[in-house]
Amino acid sequence: MVRPIAFLAGLVFVAALLVAILMPREAATVTAAHKFHVEAEHLALASDGPLGRFDRQQLQRGFQVYKEVCSACHSMRYVAFRDLEQIGFTKPEVKAIANQWATEVPSINPETGEPATRTATPADHFPSPYANEVAARAANNNALPPDLSLITKAREGGASYVHALLTGYRDVPADLPKDARPAPNLHYNPVYANLNVAMPPPLVADGQVSYADGTKSSVDQMAKDVSAFLVWTAEPRLEDRHRTGVAVLIFLLIATTLGYLSYRNIWADKKH
Repeated sequence: MVRPIAFLAGLVFVAALLVAILMPREAATVTAAHKFHVEAEHLALASDGPLGRFDRQQLQRGFQVYKEVCSACHSMRYVAFRDLEQIGFTKPEVKAIANQWATEVPSINPETGEPATRTATPADHFPSPYANEVAARAANNNALPPDLSLITKAREGGASYVHALLTGYRDVPADLPKDARPAPNLHYNPVYANLNVAMPPPLVADGQVSYADGTKSSVDQMAKDVSAFLVWTAEPRLEDRHRTGVAVLIFLLIATTLGYLSYRNIWADKKH
């Protein structure tokens, strides 16, 4: 009795499989987001690869772009001012940067116990430009600017995506369908997944930031520099990890060689 039931169940399964294979399928619908989307091109940085190292001058330029452009809307709460020493700033420079930061650090008045603010110190993390999420959304048409500390880890493509997004703003194509056109307070950027992003173009003209080292600050250069800086904020120990990896590989190579030579020495006069 069991065998006929199993045989019938098998026939039903095979029939269902054949129906699924042979039935005509509807052609996949190509949406405007797929048709007009532009993939981010690879951004080559000095920190790429297993032996990559940060370009300190580029990181300092990228920090300048963040300070003068991005910090007006975006927080960087996992990075402290004193961490800037790792990219070449001196202690006095870091102290001056913290002291002159446009947004003060939330604090408590010790005399009244009321909320207050104070000037930042090197030990403080970069303060958010907004008091809370409600204030951030109210200032940005209900869009919440993301924290940039780990943004190159949080977005597929990392620094390449950030660079492409910053330089990807375009005029709306004439053949873009009506339902895909940017709504009020949105901006057309084909690098973004659904083509329309709430963030207005942050880098609008060459020379928007005057670099202290004299580098020409084109829009593309500023986007590259701030992307490199955000790679560092997301992984400030990258160089240490690379050095550790090289040391481990050298150790394993030496250990493997010694192990092989020991094997040859011990078993040299033994018949296998």
